[in-house]
Amino acid sequence: MKTRFIGKKRHSEIERGSQVNEDPLDGIANLFDVAIVFAVALMLALVTYHSLPELVSTTSDVTIVKNPGTPDMEIIIKHGEKVEVQKITDEDVLGMGKRLGTTFLLDSGEVIYVPENSSQN
Repeated sequence: MKTRFIGKKRHSEIERGSQVNEDPLDGIANLFDVAIVFAVALMLALVTYHSLPELVSTTSDVTIVKNPGTPDMEIIIKHGEKVEVQKITDEDVLGMGKRLGTTFLLDSGEVIYVPENSSQN
C-alpha cells in the first residue's frame, strides 16, 4: 500500500493542470459569524455578572437608580421592551397636586417612602 500525503497530492494535481477553485473570502464570512456570536455571548455574560437578568427578559419591569445621591443621578425604567432614562436635575418645578407620602433618609443611606393613608385626606 502506497502512502500519500496531502501536500504531495495537491502539488501533483496542480502540476497536472487542474486548479483548485476556492473563494478566498470564505474564511472571512465564517470569522464574521464567530464575531457576532462572541459579541452576543459577551453582552449576556456582562448582564448576568451584574445580576440583572431582568434587563434581557421581556416579561419583567425593572427600575434602576444609577449614581444615587449624586448630581448626575439617573433613573432607568424598563417596561417590557421599552427602556426610558430619566436624568435628575436641581430645577424647581411648579404646579398643583396633592401630597402622596413622606420619604425618610436612614443612617445607612437607604431612602424609605411611606405613603399617607387616604382616610386622613
